[in-house]
Formats: sequence, structure tokens, C-alpha cells
Amino acid sequence: MDTLPLTTTQRDALIRLVDDQSAAVRQALLAQFGRLGQEGVELLQELTRQPNRLLARHASWFLQELKLSDPVAEFVGFIRSLNYELETGALLLSRTVNPDFDLVACCTRLDELAARCRQLIAEPAPPRNVCRVLNRVLFHEHGFHGNVQNYTDPLNSYLDQVLVRRMGIPISLSIVYLLVAQRIGLDLEPVGVPGHFMVGCYLEPAPFFIDAFNQGTFRTAEDVLALLRQNSINPHETDLMPTPVREVLCRCCRNLVNHYTAANDTEHARLFADFVAEFEATHERHARP
Repeated sequence: MDTLPLTTTQRDALIRLVDDQSAAVRQALLAQFGRLGQEGVELLQELTRQPNRLLARHASWFLQELKLSDPVAEFVGFIRSLNYELETGALLLSRTVNPDFDLVACCTRLDELAARCRQLIAEPAPPRNVCRVLNRVLFHEHGFHGNVQNYTDPLNSYLDQVLVRRMGIPISLSIVYLLVAQRIGLDLEPVGVPGHFMVGCYLEPAPFFIDAFNQGTFRTAEDVLALLRQNSINPHETDLMPTPVREVLCRCCRNLVNHYTAANDTEHARLFADFVAEFEATHERHARP
């Protein structure tokens, strides 16, 4: 017998239970979403695109458990939604090539890194001191580092792999830094300078920048501009401005196009080129007056 469509009340009740931590509730919800079939899938996919990142993560978990999700379609839906939240986007990007990774373990790992930082922070602490604690935890205690030996390995770009292997490229290590900082209440920004990627802190009178690829080295604005000149880049003050989350994720996709192309993996290179085109087309559509 066909299942009747959900009423608004039933739909709202399911949404309220999605982030419930009870094992019994989660198993009951899994069974319910399984019975709902495509309607349940569409509801969960809609929730993965919500700005509430906690709810989005739980909805992704249910989709993964049900094995009913289409990770590529989910990421395209995220791109088109304009609800660009860094953690959700980075996790959805990872799922496009590794749909079976343990999303909960990934988020738990970030939570654990943040918890260790909180243990070491002596409040009240200025932002620079908090960043020193972040550097200690990430780069010294846990050994996160730049993958200099195999820079173009596509695994360097996926959040789940960076957390497991503790190495990546500038943009992926910066994303880890930003997500841990977010958990401890430190408001930092992604900064995509030409040819490199850093984390920016604008909370002090003079902004400073954290080079996550180089063990969290602190750099002044003048340092960053000088670094660009050394690399034969004519810098502009706007290069030091925060980068929108949309462009951070699009830049991850551009990197993967290049890295898969270098590995002669044309199928994955084409996939990420399609994501870049989707980001650009969506931005163009909504940027029109």
C-alpha cells in the first residue's frame, strides 16, 4: 500500500527529531524515513541545505545510513541554495567522492580539537594568544602539516582525509583552522591571496594572518604583500580582504580540477569542473540587478 504524503504537522515533527541524540529515536527515524521513500529523501536533502549546520549534518547522517542519497546532487543543491556555510559545504564536497566516510566521526574530531584548545586557553585571552593555542594544538600536539612531498594529491583537499592524515594544502588546512576556531568562539576569516591561502584575524587594531601551511606562522599585512612580490605577483590591498565562503569552496573545486588533471583522472576532473561552472552560473544569476 502506498504511503500517504506527509502532513505539515508530521513533517515538522520529523524535523524536530532529526538532531535527537537518542539511539532509539534515531533508529525509529531511520525506519520512518525508509518507509517514506523518495519523500523522505527529499526532506532530508532539503535539510542538508539549511543554514543550521548542526541540523544539516544530522540530515546527511540519515541519508548516508539509508544509502539513498546522491552526493553529487546534494552538493549541486547546496551550491544552488546560496546558504553557504563552510563546514557543511566542505563535508558535502568530501561526500561527492567518498560517500561512505563517517561524517559524525569527522565532526567529533573537530570537536575534540576545539575541546583541547579550550583546556589551554586562560581567559580572558586576546585573539593572538588564542591563535597561539590553536597553533600548539593543531601543528605541534597533533602534527597537522603541509603535504610538501605530494602537493597535488587530491586527498589533500578533502576535509575528512585532512583530519585523518593530518596533512593538506593551504586551503584545506586553513579550513580546519577556521572550523576549530569557530567552535571556540574565535571569529576568524578565510583569506585567499593569489597563489596561497591563509586565515585572517581582524579583531585587533592591526590585522594579522595565520599561514596554516607553514605551521601557523603569523604574518603582518606587510609580510603577506612582500611574500606576493617575492612570487612575482603585483599585490593589491584587496588581496588581504576576507574571501566569501562561496569562493573558498569554488577554489577547492578548481584545485581538484588541476590535481585530477595532473593525475590523468579525467572523470573526476570533469566532475569538479562542473561544480566550478555551477558556482559561477549560480553567482551570475543572483548577482544580476
